[in-house]
Amino acid sequence: MTSIAKKILIDHLVEGELKIGEEIGIKIDNTLTQDATGTMAYLQFEAMNLEKVKTELSVSFVDHNTLQTDSRNADDHRYLASVAAKYGIKFSKPGNGICHQVFLERFARPGKTLIGSDSHTPTAGAMGMIAIGAGGLDVAVAMGGGLFYLKTPKIIGIKLTGSLPQFVSAKDVILEILRRIDVKGGVGKILEYFGPGVKTLSVPERATITNMGAETGATTSIFPSDERTKEFLHLQNRENEFIEIPEGTEKDYDEIIEIDLKDLVPLMAKPHSPGNIVPISDLEGIKVDQVVIGSCTNSSLKDMLTVAALLKDKKIYRDVNLGISPGSKQVLFHLAKISGLSDIISAGARILESACGPCIGMGFAPNSDAVSIRTFNRNFYGRSGTESAQIYLCSPESAVATALYGKITDPRKIGAYPEIEIPVALEIDDSMIIDPAKDPKTVDIIRGPNIIPLPEIKPLSENITVRVLIKVKDDITTDHILPAGAKILPFRSNLPKISEFVFKQVDPTFSERALQTKEEGGGVIIGGENYGQGSSREHAALAPMYLGVKFVIAKSLARIHRDNLINFGIIPFTFKTNKDYNTLKKNDILELSDIRKKIEENLKIIPITNISQKYTIEVQHDLSDREREIILAGGKLNYTRNNL
Repeated sequence: MTSIAKKILIDHLVEGELKIGEEIGIKIDNTLTQDATGTMAYLQFEAMNLEKVKTELSVSFVDHNTLQTDSRNADDHRYLASVAAKYGIKFSKPGNGICHQVFLERFARPGKTLIGSDSHTPTAGAMGMIAIGAGGLDVAVAMGGGLFYLKTPKIIGIKLTGSLPQFVSAKDVILEILRRIDVKGGVGKILEYFGPGVKTLSVPERATITNMGAETGATTSIFPSDERTKEFLHLQNRENEFIEIPEGTEKDYDEIIEIDLKDLVPLMAKPHSPGNIVPISDLEGIKVDQVVIGSCTNSSLKDMLTVAALLKDKKIYRDVNLGISPGSKQVLFHLAKISGLSDIISAGARILESACGPCIGMGFAPNSDAVSIRTFNRNFYGRSGTESAQIYLCSPESAVATALYGKITDPRKIGAYPEIEIPVALEIDDSMIIDPAKDPKTVDIIRGPNIIPLPEIKPLSENITVRVLIKVKDDITTDHILPAGAKILPFRSNLPKISEFVFKQVDPTFSERALQTKEEGGGVIIGGENYGQGSSREHAALAPMYLGVKFVIAKSLARIHRDNLINFGIIPFTFKTNKDYNTLKKNDILELSDIRKKIEENLKIIPITNISQKYTIEVQHDLSDREREIILAGGKLNYTRNNL
């Protein structure tokens, strides 16, 4: 007997040994992309000059940039459809749903590996998969048959006992985990669920937990493949894809966290962090302007039917705007067929598209100074599209209670909990999932005017002199580095344009100053703890590279962002001693002599001369041999071309 995660990693291990902290390379069975990150990923895949993808399955989803205020998003979608047709990739059209919900419904298979260009790819861990969020370039390389590299994580057993009380849901389980370990507690770890409480949770409930496990910084989260998995696959007419993967035992884990489900209460994350957790009873009475239910975290058919039943024959509070976004076409279809949709509409809700929408700041932004209650996975500052808004995260049950009363309300106060019946069979319609062309030679790639080719990245120089462009505090997210939202997301395929928005919310002058410094030799970013947490968006590394950033020095770095920096030739240093963080100032001139030689010789401690203040600090790196070669080549695309 061994842990599920270890078993799957062993089955897919190609390079390295499973020793905690050591780099391994694993074979990837499946990939997924979404349109906000996928356009760049496919431009990178094209640059490899391969005839087709080499994975068992690759799927391109359109779910982020669906607000088509002009031609740019639609042009990107047309490009994505043509690339998918030519290179052997399935294409999920706009309106078919959110990538993680649709992948869970139609493609996830126990025992397989998946990487996706979205940080919430671990959602598929609910089906007993190793599913990991990664940068678009890592996904492109995997589509080309390359291995995915990661440091062997610790495997943390989350032992669940008991069963959830009424009005306490799977969202409260993951909020409880975040309450205990916060947004950094999962770094370098896989969260694996076991114990008698596991069998009380359906696959959609498990998916809520694995989805939001990304907010702990965990590599991924995973559940066993059991009878509940088989039930879900049966509903999806995919029962033939079921394999049993039994749960581990306590001796199989490096650490154990125990949660008795019956002791949980409704919880809520306060602004502006998913780890800022308190019981909802502590917040009762706060007036609310907006409630939004959906996103890849809580938009399953079970969630939507629960919301419909709680809203039946009721009206939302007059001053509240309620938005509902079902996670997929399948969910919306069955919600309408069962009649739950009419109950939601009658209550006064607005029905939003089956897409990421408000979660990524793509429409339905709240009013100025609003309090917005959301069932999403992130409440970072400004992410909603309204910088002055206060965003709280909670379960669908808590969101409904709040919408009905117009103030934050414990859901246990709204009456009897409804009985929810999931249909015994679903009508499966995959007509919005387009298969690749049988003859790729007949397909021409269609490029809109907003799709700009990637710039050439030069190999690492021997000597580097840079200016400190910005110094930021702890827990800076990729939303801080490169915001999302309706104004910015359409430029994801236009690197020069999107680079204008780097650190826009933190320092509006950053981009202009960086471009000036680029002509002088380049810049450096100084970060605190957990620099780059949040989304997998590689643009948060790609755009700084375009602006001439040569390296980052931080107290610590989030896993995906660290990898993305390396992929684009930016060296991720950490301080040898954090007191050096305090001494560095904006506009200091720093010099690295013989840096190429030092990286080649794998010198772990690197001296940096602060010319402005006339002293030397020491920084360190944990680059593997492979990562050093990537840095020396000027990034992963150059490295991959060289090796091909």
